[in-house]
Amino acid sequence: MHIIPLNKERSWKQRFLIITIGQTISLIGSSAVQFSLIWWIASETASPLMLSFSGLLAFLPQLFLGPFAGVWIDRLERKTVIICADLFTGIIAMIFAIFFLLGNPPFWVACVVLGIRAIAGVFQTPATQSIIPVLVPKQQLVRANGWSQFMQSGSLLLGPALGAAMYAALPIPIILLSDLVGALVASATILIVKIPEVKLEPQQGPHLFKEIKEGISIFYKDKKLCIITLAAAICMIFYMPLSSFLPLMTSSYFRATVWHASVVQFGYAGGMMLCSVLAGAYGIQKDKLLIAHIGLLGIGLSTFFCGILPNNSMGFWAFAVLCTIIGASGNLYNIPYIAYMQETIPHELQGRAFSIMNSLMSATMPLGLVIAGPVAEVLGVKSWFFISGIAFIIITTISFFSLAHRTVTFKTNDTDQLF
Repeated sequence: MHIIPLNKERSWKQRFLIITIGQTISLIGSSAVQFSLIWWIASETASPLMLSFSGLLAFLPQLFLGPFAGVWIDRLERKTVIICADLFTGIIAMIFAIFFLLGNPPFWVACVVLGIRAIAGVFQTPATQSIIPVLVPKQQLVRANGWSQFMQSGSLLLGPALGAAMYAALPIPIILLSDLVGALVASATILIVKIPEVKLEPQQGPHLFKEIKEGISIFYKDKKLCIITLAAAICMIFYMPLSSFLPLMTSSYFRATVWHASVVQFGYAGGMMLCSVLAGAYGIQKDKLLIAHIGLLGIGLSTFFCGILPNNSMGFWAFAVLCTIIGASGNLYNIPYIAYMQETIPHELQGRAFSIMNSLMSATMPLGLVIAGPVAEVLGVKSWFFISGIAFIIITTISFFSLAHRTVTFKTNDTDQLF
């Protein structure tokens, strides 16, 4: 087997793109399969409760396993973690395909499958994020993350469209098996790239809660990172329900059609991709956390203006443009924020750091939905956009001025260790 060489600086783009393209193919397949399963549940049951249950099961693994997953990621070979996660997803899809071949499985089995498949993502996402700094030169991290976000945004846009086409043309077992094909492709691309692994001192075994505490202390040690992470987590309470409210805003407030709703969704994804392209082309070499704050502020201003639009044709098209800006602003926050973590956190601690961050952000989803649902029911969905915009602006402003007087105390040299 030909292994992509590690010792050539010029090869970092080749190695990074091989991995990213493989993961993108896998993500497209997984998104298509997930869409098909959700659509199958929806069409067969017509039950919002069943769909909510499936969404809950897909969400719970990150919330409960995320912090523990990071400890293991930091102790294992990350290439192996990613390959196992990919293959796990494909094998689960294959097993469920067999259920279909044997007969019609009950609907709850599909919900359980969605939840089990989500376990792989708990390990795969932070493991992938933590290998980027050892593949990519430090000054190119923003550019690399821009390329990665571009491909992920495109996958999330293309996956449901592909899933809808496959659902209309193919039986469910064949659709499920396509996930296994994507997993094999992604595993092969990881396998041919040599990835340096962090050398850890021999230890008797993982001390899970101790190491989770160490992961949390990563954010505590870097006051700047701690401030913006907490600010972003609070903002996400308001932001998470917005994705569910985009079609409601289109249908209930603007009285528009499904076609108009697709324009909004494509605009949102297009904004994410546009920002990713620009970041990939030009990079962000200056204060990354300042740029991340600008991204949060962009979300706040855009959602605020969404909340004051008139319910006419001109208002709808303004809404579509603002949703594009929201998508772009989301990546304007996310890309430099991730790059900052990759630059400043030691490689041997990044698995648990990204896992804790992902778990924290995931925990905001149910809280946001619990708050947003009743508010939107009583005041209207437009009011949640207005409230979210105000909250974003206030929280981002407080975070920015709190961060302006802080200095990073996180050091990685031999004379000043984290622990």
